[in-house]
Amino acid sequence: MSGRGLLGYVLRRLVAFGVLLVLLSFAVFALLYLSPGSVVDVLLGQSPRTPETVRQLRQEHHLDESFLAQYWIWISDAVQLKFGRSIQTSLPVIDEIKARLPVSLFLGVYAYLLTMVAGVGLGIWAALRARTHTDRAVVAATLIGLSTPVFVAGIVLIYLFAVVLPWFPASGRGDGFWDGVRHFTLPAVSLALVSAAYVAKHTRAAMIGVLDQDYVMFARARGLSATRTLFVYALRNALIPVVTISALVLTFVITGAVLVEVTFSLQGIGSLLVQSAEAKDLPMVQGVAITIAVVIMVGSLLADLAYAALDPRIRLGGRMA
Repeated sequence: MSGRGLLGYVLRRLVAFGVLLVLLSFAVFALLYLSPGSVVDVLLGQSPRTPETVRQLRQEHHLDESFLAQYWIWISDAVQLKFGRSIQTSLPVIDEIKARLPVSLFLGVYAYLLTMVAGVGLGIWAALRARTHTDRAVVAATLIGLSTPVFVAGIVLIYLFAVVLPWFPASGRGDGFWDGVRHFTLPAVSLALVSAAYVAKHTRAAMIGVLDQDYVMFARARGLSATRTLFVYALRNALIPVVTISALVLTFVITGAVLVEVTFSLQGIGSLLVQSAEAKDLPMVQGVAITIAVVIMVGSLLADLAYAALDPRIRLGGRMA
């Protein structure tokens, strides 16, 4: 793949993501605009209501403008990362997001790595022992994992490994990298259980299909070692559909982090979104929703680039080489 083709592909995806982000921002703004209750009442909270205060709020938030005018003003500020001030704390929304985002990113990356390592490893192991007791055990484990809600897995892990066996802390983010890894292990594992089961299921199916292909059998007939046949011929082709679904896995990890952060009392953007929605903190909800959408889109782009790198037959742009 040429550098020009890669650049063109990235630019096309960025344009598509930009359009999608505009549509998503419009939907978020519209839903909050149409939500029950007065925006002024939400902004005032417990503060005393006076005609002067109401007039000031309406002018500050452009509430006397039309819906489209309000959206244009908001999206123009959002492009500059100006989401207004939080109703709960009166701090800039972007500052709150910057303070919480590293927690969610650390949790998401940790859970994603656990997902791919465990899921791919179990899938390969089951495929190499297809139709054996090991294969059946892995399939049964994936079914259990897919059926387990994230918050239930979190509660069980807290009881087993923070109460019965006090190996890991049940909450907090720790001090420093390695202490952070220890604190985030239970949240990451609970988040990775479902997604790893999903990856293991698809890896197993892909590996079984690849191992029956003629080129793998020919490699074996040439006397190549089992390790080289597995990693050079079978695994690379089997990983193509797995990389394809990795964007879905990343989406699940990010959205599932909302429940995990609440369960483990982690101060990330997931818990921030829940708290803001409960308090009807409209500027914060809008800012966090857009931030999560951007993270998902960036992850999807990286997954697509990895997919194109694994399969040399694909010409970026959708045409076959």
